[in-house]
Amino acid sequence: MKKFIVSILVLVGILAVPKAYSFENIVSQDDIEQPKVEKVKEVAEVEPIAKVNFDWLNLNTEERQQKADYYKELLFTNNKSKIEYTSEEFKKTFEKFYKDREFKHHYMLTNNGVTEDEEAKYCPFYYRKGTLVMYAIQYKNTPRKAFYYTAFGKLYYTDLMSDEYPSFPYTSMQYDRKGNLKSAIYFVSKDMQYMYGADKNFAGLWYKEKMYDMEGKEVSSRTKW
Repeated sequence: MKKFIVSILVLVGILAVPKAYSFENIVSQDDIEQPKVEKVKEVAEVEPIAKVNFDWLNLNTEERQQKADYYKELLFTNNKSKIEYTSEEFKKTFEKFYKDREFKHHYMLTNNGVTEDEEAKYCPFYYRKGTLVMYAIQYKNTPRKAFYYTAFGKLYYTDLMSDEYPSFPYTSMQYDRKGNLKSAIYFVSKDMQYMYGADKNFAGLWYKEKMYDMEGKEVSSRTKW
């Protein structure tokens, strides 16, 4: 299986600067005060390769807007995945994941650097001084779903990937425990992701370790992708 991911990118509740988080780009965060949701990606025997042309900095604002609108359409209009949930629907669908009943075990695993076992893939989220405050789980029997828990096993975020995952392109939607959409990501490739906020407006374009806004300005960075 491929490396564990979800930064992409943004643990949305704590998320000040959106980052592509999903079990496609799951990386440990140094600052949990500003959630970042990244993503877990399953290992394909041959990793899909998608070549993309990064021309964002060479475009004018209108051209960037057209691209952002194009991927927004793919995410929210032409996406076969279910986007909107009522609180009742979401709870009924994911109720068994609201509490990690083995949180002590999973906390111990992630805090000791275990990233994978027979059951799932794991990813820790640390506070500045190295205290584990959150961990993510991607169960191997449900590889298109990733669940983020507090240190006490309470569900914090759910990351849902489209059927195309782990092949590119695919989409990723992050929800809070009430089923509210917190962020959405269009994964063009491993290197490039278009990110949108809870209001479905463009939040930024990730290209490798840097995020750019509509004006082409670098607004954030990440250490892994």
